[in-house]
Amino acid sequence: MTQPHHRKVRSFVQRAGRTTSAQKRALRDLMPRFGIPFRKRTLDLSLVFGRRAPIVLDIGFGDGTALLTLAANNPDLDYLGIEVHEPGIGHLLLQLERAGLDNVRIIAHDAVEVVELMLPLGQVHAVNLFFPDPWPKKRHHKRRIVQPDFVRNIALALKPRGFFYVATDWADYAEHVVSVMAGCEQFEALSSRQAAAEPLVERPTSKFERRGIALGHTVTDLHFRRIA
Repeated sequence: MTQPHHRKVRSFVQRAGRTTSAQKRALRDLMPRFGIPFRKRTLDLSLVFGRRAPIVLDIGFGDGTALLTLAANNPDLDYLGIEVHEPGIGHLLLQLERAGLDNVRIIAHDAVEVVELMLPLGQVHAVNLFFPDPWPKKRHHKRRIVQPDFVRNIALALKPRGFFYVATDWADYAEHVVSVMAGCEQFEALSSRQAAAEPLVERPTSKFERRGIALGHTVTDLHFRRIA
């Protein structure tokens, strides 16, 4: 008997958006330089960046402005950005070219699969998840990227005492993250004061934050440390 096909639940949708001619050029000409193709095998991060440096994973970087700021402010760190929205990727590529930065690499693929299949064990120093899609309707909560399996894979990728930093402007999503993380014994929650003392815990203002504040939302920053 033929087994039923179960469609994988994804944490994102491919949003319609206008890709400018400059962004299309960047995707064509610059992605071979900054991009990493998705493959079901573990990355050699020192080979990817051409050096050994602390690695920060940025999941869903949007238009890339915040990621660019972090990379420019921290040239001794390497940033691996994951995004599926082509205009945002093109925008970041153009910014990287203008700024002359070489400490950013991009994977244009589902972050859940990248974290599960491509990241080496215990080599990432910090993971940033800033303003993920909140999927506010209850029937869509299963699409939220912060789920037990995803968090366990984040824990596997992080070095002992590495950081997982989540920012959201949806109170319900913040409660969801706290609930999921409470069930993951590999992490401990940090207070804002504890997090402020850690140099890798940094978040520039982004357009998503400004948009949320304009709508009257309160931004919540949640910090977790991988237990050694």
